[in-house]
Amino acid sequence: MSAARQVVVEADGGSRGNPGPAGYGAVVIDPATGEPLAEAAEYIGVATNNVAEYRGLIAGLSAAKALFPDAGDALRVHVRMDSKLVVEQMSGRWKIKHPDMKPLAARAAAVLPPSSVTYEWIPRAQNKHADRLANEAMDAGRDGRQWEASASTAVLDAPARTPGTLPPVQGPPGDQVAGAAKARAALAAARGAADTLFPVPEPGVPDTTVPAAPVSAPAPGQPAGTASEEAGAPRQKAGAPQTGWGSAPDLGAPATLVLLRHGETALTPEKRFSGSGGTDPELSATGRGQAERAAEHFAALGTVQEIVSSPLRRCRETAAAVAGRLGLDVRIDEGLRETDFGAWEGLTFGEVRERYADDLTAWLASPDTAPTGGGESFAEVAERVAAARDRIVARYAGRTVLLVTHVTPIKTLVRLALGAPPEALFRMELSAASISTVAYYADGNASVRLLNDTSHLR
Repeated sequence: MSAARQVVVEADGGSRGNPGPAGYGAVVIDPATGEPLAEAAEYIGVATNNVAEYRGLIAGLSAAKALFPDAGDALRVHVRMDSKLVVEQMSGRWKIKHPDMKPLAARAAAVLPPSSVTYEWIPRAQNKHADRLANEAMDAGRDGRQWEASASTAVLDAPARTPGTLPPVQGPPGDQVAGAAKARAALAAARGAADTLFPVPEPGVPDTTVPAAPVSAPAPGQPAGTASEEAGAPRQKAGAPQTGWGSAPDLGAPATLVLLRHGETALTPEKRFSGSGGTDPELSATGRGQAERAAEHFAALGTVQEIVSSPLRRCRETAAAVAGRLGLDVRIDEGLRETDFGAWEGLTFGEVRERYADDLTAWLASPDTAPTGGGESFAEVAERVAAARDRIVARYAGRTVLLVTHVTPIKTLVRLALGAPPEALFRMELSAASISTVAYYADGNASVRLLNDTSHLR
């Protein structure tokens, strides 16, 4: 029996749009030295984050196998990924329900004997090498080409690795240089057998593809992004304005916030004020049905990676229905609670007008005016919601997060994303269990992609 060989695989995938242009990256590491043995990355066209993450896992396992083709059952691979979904599903703790994930999981399981592979979830900050490879692949796809190992600078972004931070080696690491070459050759052959993303034009058909500018790998010690330019290639002057989509800076995958309003309560159809200062009602039978249909919708999409909820009961119940279908945990953020409507809690708009006419008129006229009895003004709510938004976007950069919250927080997030005035809050319709979506980019810009979608409830 040959001596056991152990390697670490770090893998990641991403999608700029989810679904959108997607790519994956994977690196095989010698746990004895912390040195990378092989890298793999590929642009895979339009796909979801989850599909790209599974593709990264498959590539990483295939690269590890190609490093030691004669190891057989003696090869041990420890996979580290920041995708809790992939780690938990491949570890057998979560069921694989989405039809797009099942064949990918089967492919990953077939690369090596299941007993040879272990899985570990790691924070995103510890997966920078694979993340950078995935982004390099997506950059290449954007430019109409495929990723090339010779041009990669991902290793410069990799966190420092020491033997103490990785699982111990069981057996000799093998010939690193020859093994890496074998892995890259095997991956290149696998890519060549697949359908090409950028086919060669047929004879007589003009090629309208814009050639990509050549990229060279930086010299040792040269920081990423400063690779020498091709002789004679034009260079944009520092500070020069950028024009067109093609010259815009690569901001990476946005943090995508999917905004789900909670399902109905007994107060919802009566259109009564129901904020954070009232009775905290539970979902009605109708509301529970809406939550289940929302859960089915997100399970079918397979795009949600995290769930954050308002602390109020109706949101926690809605979030729990979705989390149960997706196998995710729910994080509570106090900033997502509904407005405190003070003395107006439980009343209809007409009843408030009858009892507090002047206060209502002032509230409608100014975002700085609070409801009667010490409630929150819209300005106070906006400050609270913006702080929650900033926390969530920073924590889940590049990921798709489901926020289960209320009318005012959702309208506020949409209003702020659009740069609209406070009175825009009164000009949006937001149904129970409706879905809206806002994407946030690294430069601070936002893109509203969906508002008040109720198609999943029909």
